[in-house]
Amino acid sequence: MIADVLAETTSRMARAVDAAKEDFATVRTGRANPQMFQKVLVDYYGTPTPLAQLASLANPEARSLIITPYDKSALKAIEQAIRDMPNLGANPSNDGNIVRVTMPELTADRRKEYVKLVKAKGEDAKVHVRGIRRKAKDELDALKSELGEDEIARGEKELDALTRQHVDLIDDALKRKEAELLEV
Repeated sequence: MIADVLAETTSRMARAVDAAKEDFATVRTGRANPQMFQKVLVDYYGTPTPLAQLASLANPEARSLIITPYDKSALKAIEQAIRDMPNLGANPSNDGNIVRVTMPELTADRRKEYVKLVKAKGEDAKVHVRGIRRKAKDELDALKSELGEDEIARGEKELDALTRQHVDLIDDALKRKEAELLEV
């Protein structure tokens, strides 16, 4: 029973870490990266549609990205969605077939703002992992009547180790992203 609770908790914490890494990838650095555009929703015939479902993304140069829509009628909508995306600062241009996005160079102040943003996202992810831990601890406490207190205490120690391990994974991803942001 304890093993089931810990296995479920491990799975949920791993998903939380993956979600945090994906969230970090959406914050732009000095280079153009197709992952930054994962959360761009394009108003395609009245339906918010992820950009990746409407177009292919190519990265020919460090600071530019080429978006080739599968449907040419979506060009204007894609261009507008990229322009409206917060924290991106991209300047899209449309030549009738593709959308070319040129990323401006980041200023030192803007880099510091992005570091703050990433740290806030990292803290949110850690809070989420701790929430998963709290829920698992409640499940373990509910098993106290069926199992001995020693078994529950052992399970809680394993739970704490799992929590620490996943929080450390988030911290490592955060440090890598921070170094990437501050790199000129």
